[in-house]
Amino acid sequence: MDMKLQIKGVVDVSSFLLVEESADSEEDFPTWEMCRDVAAATGGGEDDAESCSCDTATQTLVHHDQVLGVCNGGGLRKKFYKESCPEAEDIVKSITWKHVSTNSVLPAKFLRMHFHDCFVRGCDASVLLDSTANNTAEKDATPNLSLAGFDVIDEIKSQLEKTCPGIVSCADIVALAARDSVSFQFNKSMWEVLTGRRDGRISLASQALNEIPSPLFNFTTLKQSFANKGLTLHNLVVLSGGHTIGVGHCNLFSSRLYNFTGKGDQDPSLNSTYAAFLKTKCTSLADNTTTVAMDPGSSLSFDSNYFKILKQNQGMFQSDAALLTNKGSRNIVDELVESGKFFTEFGQSMESMGAIGVLTGTSGEIRKKCSVVN
Repeated sequence: MDMKLQIKGVVDVSSFLLVEESADSEEDFPTWEMCRDVAAATGGGEDDAESCSCDTATQTLVHHDQVLGVCNGGGLRKKFYKESCPEAEDIVKSITWKHVSTNSVLPAKFLRMHFHDCFVRGCDASVLLDSTANNTAEKDATPNLSLAGFDVIDEIKSQLEKTCPGIVSCADIVALAARDSVSFQFNKSMWEVLTGRRDGRISLASQALNEIPSPLFNFTTLKQSFANKGLTLHNLVVLSGGHTIGVGHCNLFSSRLYNFTGKGDQDPSLNSTYAAFLKTKCTSLADNTTTVAMDPGSSLSFDSNYFKILKQNQGMFQSDAALLTNKGSRNIVDELVESGKFFTEFGQSMESMGAIGVLTGTSGEIRKKCSVVN
């Protein structure tokens, strides 16, 4: 079994002893949130967390000269553009909110874009790159054909290039736009976005097909898919709550209605009333264009209702229903029904997801235009 260095929740800040945990542990790898706690415990204050760094040779998270554990997020930090482009985050927020105010489906679109970006080659904006004559990019892989919002990302990038050329990465724009689009409903930022990502130069449709979790996954496959990215079972359940907004295409769940085991049957775990409703929307297995709200009656409101309907066996996808097939994940679902708990946990899990495989320092580039490499 692979062993990874992790830190217990309570550490002796004079020694920061590392302990070995199995890969099955549900504890998060050290993050910048942990570094903030360490900074505070050593009298440095929250801003001292900016002194955290990732030793790329050993892939360890370091606070000053003390090793905290395995890196999760490279050189990301708060207010990365504070000196180089002070208006950066305000520009992203302003343009994002302008568009969300007239297009209420954008929050779901940006969450999905960020998720699909991070799960393939890390959060490096590779999902934004266009295909070329010699390469089919992630954007044109089947799971990404329904992505949207690229025009808004381009508008944000264009304004940032006018304000501070060559400074703000497309990868950071995607992460910030995901947060800001969801936050519009609440008129405040719902979670911290650490910045400092750089943009990748490679984008392969084949990798998107292999790496993006399928809505047809069972629990075991789903959990492994997230574990492969350094995310825990807790992250998996919490991030699934993003399905409280947005829509799903009929062809991604209609087998649960009409041919679950290949015998023309219905998934017995699906709420019968909900199944009847879905059948009025998706009339055949062949329908690949119709969409249905994943959280009916609440699909434009970011809330914890997803977990309430999931407990009633009204999860749309097989991957949603899978969360009820494991005791540990069921317990987490129960906890997240409370909206305050969900909001807090979602922000923390988004921070973890946003740190997957990031390029920082001199790695990658800062694209001038998000759809093409420099």
